[in-house]
Amino acid sequence: MLAVGQAAAPVARQASEVGNHAPSSPGLFGAVFALLLVLGLIVGLGWLLKRMPGSGFRPAAGLKLVASLPLGAKERVVVVEVGGQQLLLGVTAGGINALHSLDAPLPSPPPPSLPDLKKLPDFAQLLAQKLRKDR
Repeated sequence: MLAVGQAAAPVARQASEVGNHAPSSPGLFGAVFALLLVLGLIVGLGWLLKRMPGSGFRPAAGLKLVASLPLGAKERVVVVEVGGQQLLLGVTAGGINALHSLDAPLPSPPPPSLPDLKKLPDFAQLLAQKLRKDR
């Protein structure tokens, strides 16, 4: 029995050393670095795709969408400007039809503005009003 114990001792030592050579898991810094690397790669590829010839992200020169109005699930009326002239087009799932050539251009919409935060109602008052109405 003593011989079996002596023979098993080197095997036990080797078994305890098996996990010593395995790489440790990356720490928090490694995980954050990997995340930033992936995000940077996504942004970089998007930037590169925009600058490649033939990509569909750049607007066509001389063609501008002035207005669009959806009429149904797949139907809409659009006004496009081509070479200084505005055209009214009907767009459907089956195709695009020229409806009218506008004599006078549509007025440009005002630029969007941010709401004035000083004129907003007080949240506490609105909440109190709502709670009183619910009773």
